[in-house]
Amino acid sequence: MADVTFQGAPVHTAGELPAVGSQAPDFSLASGELKDLTLADFKGRKKLLNIVPSLDTPVCAISTRRFNDVGAKAAVLIISADLPFAAGRVVQADGLEQVVTLSTLRSPEFGAAYGVGIIDSPLKGLMARAVVVLDENDQVIYTQLVSEIADEPDYAAAIAALG
Repeated sequence: MADVTFQGAPVHTAGELPAVGSQAPDFSLASGELKDLTLADFKGRKKLLNIVPSLDTPVCAISTRRFNDVGAKAAVLIISADLPFAAGRVVQADGLEQVVTLSTLRSPEFGAAYGVGIIDSPLKGLMARAVVVLDENDQVIYTQLVSEIADEPDYAAAIAALG
């Protein structure tokens, strides 16, 4: 279990982020078209997983816009507990074409597998803010669990990990 905060109040997650150097846990998450996508759907590409509580918040929307710019270097996957329709509206409204939104709607186990599922506080059931970067073979090459959920991730470090 990891400890983070939300506006200064303690929040706990379901575990720890996958270790750098480990094989990323597979997942099956719902796309905006309600198709289940897995890591295999992005085979052979680097992947940047921008895990957020909800795209319907300012910081989550900002991070999605910032990571949209690296879509040529990697598959940029925006993962939240949002309904696929809502996530799709956010990226469409901002004209973000280099990201793929994925929902944990049918996959609550994602939060435990990646150690980001919030298990207490008013945010229970959402994901903590985190970034996980995977190489072309789905090996973890960078992770960040943002210690304060209301803060933005370290964009420069995540982008640098992509090479």
